[in-house]
Amino acid sequence: MDYSKLFFFLICLLSRFLLSFSASDQVNSFQSVPDLEKSMYMAIDGYPCVRLLNLSGEIGCSNPGRANVVAPVTRFKIANKLAEPSALLVSMDQFEDLFARLSIDADFSRHVVGVLVESGSQLQHGLKGFSPDKKFPQAEFAPYQSGKFEWNPTGSGLMWKAYNFPVFLLSNSSTLALQEIALRNEKRKKSYTVDVADFDLVMQTTKSGTRDSEFCLREQTCLPLGGYSVWSALPPIIASSSKKAKPMILTVASMDAASFFRDDSVGADSPISGLISLLAVVDALSHVDGLGGLDKQLVFAVFTGEAWGYLGSRRFLLEFDQHSDAVSGLDLALIEMVLEIGSVGKGFTQDDKTFFAHSTRESATNGTISALKDALGSLKTQSIKISRASKSNPGLPPSSLMSFLKKNPETSGVVLEDFDAAFTNKFYHSHLDDLSNINSSAIVAAASIVARSLYILASDKKEINNSVLNTININASLVEELLGCLLSCEPGLACELVNRYIAPSTSCPSHYVGVVLGEPSSQPYLGNVGDVSRFVWNFLADKTAVPSKNMSSACPKGCSGNGEMCVKAETDGKGVCVISTTRYVPAYSTRLKYKSETWEVLPHNSSDTMGEADPVWTESNWNMIRLRVYTVQDTKFDQLILLLGITVTVLSYIIIVISKAFITKALKRD
Repeated sequence: MDYSKLFFFLICLLSRFLLSFSASDQVNSFQSVPDLEKSMYMAIDGYPCVRLLNLSGEIGCSNPGRANVVAPVTRFKIANKLAEPSALLVSMDQFEDLFARLSIDADFSRHVVGVLVESGSQLQHGLKGFSPDKKFPQAEFAPYQSGKFEWNPTGSGLMWKAYNFPVFLLSNSSTLALQEIALRNEKRKKSYTVDVADFDLVMQTTKSGTRDSEFCLREQTCLPLGGYSVWSALPPIIASSSKKAKPMILTVASMDAASFFRDDSVGADSPISGLISLLAVVDALSHVDGLGGLDKQLVFAVFTGEAWGYLGSRRFLLEFDQHSDAVSGLDLALIEMVLEIGSVGKGFTQDDKTFFAHSTRESATNGTISALKDALGSLKTQSIKISRASKSNPGLPPSSLMSFLKKNPETSGVVLEDFDAAFTNKFYHSHLDDLSNINSSAIVAAASIVARSLYILASDKKEINNSVLNTININASLVEELLGCLLSCEPGLACELVNRYIAPSTSCPSHYVGVVLGEPSSQPYLGNVGDVSRFVWNFLADKTAVPSKNMSSACPKGCSGNGEMCVKAETDGKGVCVISTTRYVPAYSTRLKYKSETWEVLPHNSSDTMGEADPVWTESNWNMIRLRVYTVQDTKFDQLILLLGITVTVLSYIIIVISKAFITKALKRD
């Protein structure tokens, strides 16, 4: 009996020792709950497809209900059948095949609860093209009836449909991790564990049941798409000047792109190549003496929201009707012609170095075409050409100039593009329209032609001295720097050029338009203005400026002189006072009105011909969008463990009862 007690004591001591050792090891491994979570869950980086709404319904992606979507990660194969709800891992070359099958195979689509899209470097070389936009983007806004024309032959229209499951574009590192997980799941077909993806993409509009823009704005579960456009005059327009106002030449470009994936809207060729070209043009002309003595005033405008119903250009024109401070100094009646720099980043495709001029009316734009050709001639290069777009085209390609034509059909305008009858950009409004999709030399060439042609046009047919034109040269280093700042994460918006003007909120640039925060104003709270808009405003204000007499004044309060404003204030909190005519212009739907801190949808105004087609785009609210992967046990295995546990418990009870009876009988015998 004494030996049994000693044995029992040793067992207890050993168990306690092992337990304390195990606990100590656990404490060393997991110092906190986040440490434990990191060991259990793998956070996945990438870009979500999000839910957007308009007056007639929804597009984009969202969870079907309020709960997270959790499903095993399975690689998509053209011929595979799904036996259970799955999160499909799909390569870009199979992306359109997957969505085509989802639209026709109800049994297959019922089991797809999430899609994970692989990314990778140099994907463009292996694809014939990928554009989730329509074959005629925004045809409803065109000033002509030819909606079946295919400006964008690779367009699939996928981004304009609604999907009741989450879709997530993976980062390069996450792609490798998910490929390993999918492979591991394939090998574990008879195993009791499986790796699942957990999509946390619940959006508040879906929760509230507000299924269109009017309802969600009323319930305040969404915000309108939009932001801030920028315009500037070179040289500045002094409002109090007694001189007669000059005719104006307006040069425009866009700064926003679209994509199936909200925060990966790069838009390298369409439209950022045009934006960079315009910035380079302003820089080149800012070094030319005597611009104030020219017969015409140069004005530059950069619009945002153009990918979503030409929000920027339409609102810009409406500001004239409302006599807004945002367009103070401009007169719509004095704008003689509009020159738009469109997609110019692929102007040097293979051996062909041709830019195409798409014009409104041939007779009204002959002078502009001549100026472009004269400018090209002054460059003394035989390899680059300017050609009129084909007369067989139905009209202008998708462009901001369409808004001006809708406002005034007599508008004289030209759009400079790198294509004739169809986009050369095979990745229009796609995340694949990145830095590798364009040629910096083409942007420099387009900027050179535009800068010199603007000087010729502003001289109003006076004989131009070639020696003056030869002084107008594009800074190729600036173009390269802008490419790195606006189209790459390294250095991205953390580059020296951008940091000379603003303090960006992020380094990776995305040219998605975003949403309008707070009350729209011509002097907005800068926290509500996107990084790119703030950079463009400061850049244009600086380049078009005349030095102020109050250079030593405290900025911005000291910039009180006529036409004075403060630039570079974000960088050191002080800034510099300059004389410049540079303005922010709110960009949002002309069908919306901000009143008492809420948005109201206005009835259609018959004088706004584009308003009838305006979808009034809004974006759902959400707190967090994330994706993670972790390992779970099969439910059948859990049931087996439960059954075994019950069996062990019952057997243990029976053994205890029998042992107790045996011991009691033995003790009585003693």
